Amino acid sequence: MRETRDIARELCRGATRLLWQQGFTALREVTLASGRRADLLALGRDGEIRIVEIKSSAADFHADKKWPDYRAFCDRLYFAVADDFDTALIPMECGLIRADAWNGAVLREAPLAPLSAPRRRAVMLRFALLAARRLNNVIDPDFFPLDL
Repeated sequence: MRETRDIARELCRGATRLLWQQGFTALREVTLASGRRADLLALGRDGEIRIVEIKSSAADFHADKKWPDYRAFCDRLYFAVADDFDTALIPMECGLIRADAWNGAVLREAPLAPLSAPRRRAVMLRFALLAARRLNNVIDPDFFPLDL
């Protein structure tokens, strides 16, 4: 039987590939200004910001009480789940992505709730700085710390 961590990694990979096909670039494990950590934070070509929460099981979903806090940091909020996940658990006010290790599909679009201009700027700046820091860490891992 696969471990929860492996399932989550596969869902993250598939959701990231789906986002790319939709014109978004995603970063994994992004700490937001609130201190909460989003599984995927995605930035679109037009500046739209999406957060995708990865749920590997019903128990994982039930244990997570923090996901409503993510709404304040994105235009659209999604959950990504596997084929065997009971999608009835996912609130209707959130988008729904079915994913595996290779790809994903949007089963339900998330409603658009546009961020204010100052919040959008802050999230985009955090995204850019973290992406640059992670790239520099690959190039020179002895110099660049990953925290932001």
